[in-house]
Amino acid sequence: MNRTEKEQVVSELKNTLESSETVVVVKQSGLTVAESTQLRRKCRELDAGFKVYKNRLVKIAIAGTRFEHLADSLNGTTALAYSQDPIAASKAVYTFAKTNDKLVLVAGGMGDKVLSADDIKQWGALPSLDELRGKIVGLLQAPGGQIARVLNAYSEAGGASVSGDDTTVKETKTEEVSSDDTQKSE
Repeated sequence: MNRTEKEQVVSELKNTLESSETVVVVKQSGLTVAESTQLRRKCRELDAGFKVYKNRLVKIAIAGTRFEHLADSLNGTTALAYSQDPIAASKAVYTFAKTNDKLVLVAGGMGDKVLSADDIKQWGALPSLDELRGKIVGLLQAPGGQIARVLNAYSEAGGASVSGDDTTVKETKTEEVSSDDTQKSE
């Protein structure tokens, strides 16, 4: 790689880091090509990126950014996971690291906050933003769905049937039987 190519990589990496909310440094010594591909695929699924860079180029690119504190973590065979979603990069590498001992969480940054390996694990265990939105929508829809099921069950049992603004009440067989029994006993 010549000097011009290195400058281009540093420039692209700096732009990527400035647009990222979270950056995670991992040691990935010993990963096979298939495992690396699987990790990259997991990152893409969560709208995160994962790339191996030369440590020297990363140190140049992070100088003057909010992730400058990561420079001390760049030793050995490292790679970066990054995302605009605060949780996605942490979640992707944490999920992969649970099943593969060759990927070790080192450090990270979220906004201006420094993340330790334990912090990355905690953030990685949280549901993603889309999962949280789905849960909220489900919680909001649940009461309406329950009311509809109760009304439907009641109408199927011969109770009140609601259609539009009209409410017609059907008498149930149990009411007829109970009224016949009271007349006979009198």
